[in-house]
Amino acid sequence: MKPIYIFRHVASEGAGYFGEFLTRHAIRFRVIRLDEGEAVPAAPEAASALVFMGGPMSVNDDLPWIEAELHLIRQAIDQDMPVLGHCLGGQLISKSLGGRIEANPVKELGWLEVSKEHNPAAEEWLAGLPDRFSAFHWHGERFTIPAGATNILASRHCTNQAFVIGNTLAMQCHVEMTADMVIDWARIHADEIAEATDTIQTHAQLTEDLEQRIATLQGRADMLYRRWLRPLIDV
Repeated sequence: MKPIYIFRHVASEGAGYFGEFLTRHAIRFRVIRLDEGEAVPAAPEAASALVFMGGPMSVNDDLPWIEAELHLIRQAIDQDMPVLGHCLGGQLISKSLGGRIEANPVKELGWLEVSKEHNPAAEEWLAGLPDRFSAFHWHGERFTIPAGATNILASRHCTNQAFVIGNTLAMQCHVEMTADMVIDWARIHADEIAEATDTIQTHAQLTEDLEQRIATLQGRADMLYRRWLRPLIDV
């Protein structure tokens, strides 16, 4: 199988647990480090699937690699290639398909509950997951659901948390977290989490029972990643 291409936009938001999952299942992958000047491939044919990670920038920013990524995503989806997006990556997928990226009413920073939507796509993609569960969040913007896609997850303050279309899964929330990533983000963005609100958690709240929270989240990520990989391989 050709390697899975993982697009990194900033050093602190790399392959994370997703990379660990692929390594455990002996699935080859290549990290394309856009933050270090690597170029976006002109076409997706050298990869078996595309994965887009997060980042603090906006999809609406004037950055040289955004249009190239949007073009690559459209090509991959047209070829029915599996595409996966985490947060910024999910927003890239939405915009590539004609969706909009806009400010969310509030920032969601921390461990917040998401719930399954009631539709066949949610039942199929989220099989085995509880109707409500805690996910990690770190965003101030949100995507709209593009034409032809189906929303499968929602939170209280952001109704569009994940959508699917064909072999593509776009998520606003983060399931790829490791404990080190949570600690690192809390340090880097300390000014954003100085005061707690209903949707923003302080460093102490973010790291409380961290190992258990991460273990639970990664177990749920396993189910999502296995479903996403189904067109390529049985894991």
